[in-house]
Amino acid sequence: MRKTLASLSGLAIFSLLCCAPPAHAVSKEMIQLQTQVQQLQDAVSQLQRSQDAQLAVMQQVLKAVADNVTHVNATVTTLQTQVQAQNDAGGGKIDQLSTQMQGINDSVDELRSRVDNLKAQLQAIQSQLQNINTQPAAQQPGQPGQAGQQDQNQQPAAPPQPQAPPVKQLYQGAMSDYEGARYDLASGEFGDVLKYYPQDDLAGNAQFYIGEIAYRQGKYSAAINAYDSVLQQFPGSNKAPASELRKGEAELAVNQREAGVRDLRALVARYPQSPEASQARSRLNGMGVRVSPKPTAARE
Repeated sequence: MRKTLASLSGLAIFSLLCCAPPAHAVSKEMIQLQTQVQQLQDAVSQLQRSQDAQLAVMQQVLKAVADNVTHVNATVTTLQTQVQAQNDAGGGKIDQLSTQMQGINDSVDELRSRVDNLKAQLQAIQSQLQNINTQPAAQQPGQPGQAGQQDQNQQPAAPPQPQAPPVKQLYQGAMSDYEGARYDLASGEFGDVLKYYPQDDLAGNAQFYIGEIAYRQGKYSAAINAYDSVLQQFPGSNKAPASELRKGEAELAVNQREAGVRDLRALVARYPQSPEASQARSRLNGMGVRVSPKPTAARE
């Protein structure tokens, strides 16, 4: 009898052990998942280090190119000022030479604009790489028993941002409001062009008209800053000569005579064949100011 009970007890214990669910199955799968996520993070980190090294080299090259472009631009501007001064002094005709130098300046401005675009694209790539590197860490699953707590602490996703209309549609709407003297509305729309399409060809125009709105409203300091942004950020824009002219006029409007004369002379030297240069010459002559600065006597 005792042997029979012992046999039954052993059989019952064996059956319970066989039927019981594996206690570590869930934990093992979680550990495997965490290991895979960590491996993915390591791979992304290694990729980012490689990309950062390559981007750093590209940035150094671009910086060197930009420095050379700035130096060449300054040299050409100085030469053109000297040529214009000699033309005023001697009365000779050197229009063909001025046109050639203006073409060189235009090429330099276009090159500098392309360098700035490449810099912006590199910064965007770096930002995307950083976002990719941080996403796996934010999505890494927690230890068993913490999932419920993470779900409670998780913040709701931000609503999607409205998509901007096409750049031409946005720009044409801004121009319509500008021509209709709805300046505050037009200024905001031109600002949207700069915000959503900073690399588009129309961005320089939008910046110019922001300056025009400020000028018409008598906000000359804001207008000067807006025109200067065109010259600095969009040197290849077709609004660059007009920006130089209007900047000089705005400076004269706030009694910054020296700065205004300097910018009007720079316009004549930089774009000698442009209609804006003719206006600048007329303005300087009306003020009784030489179009070109008086040549400095050479030292022996």
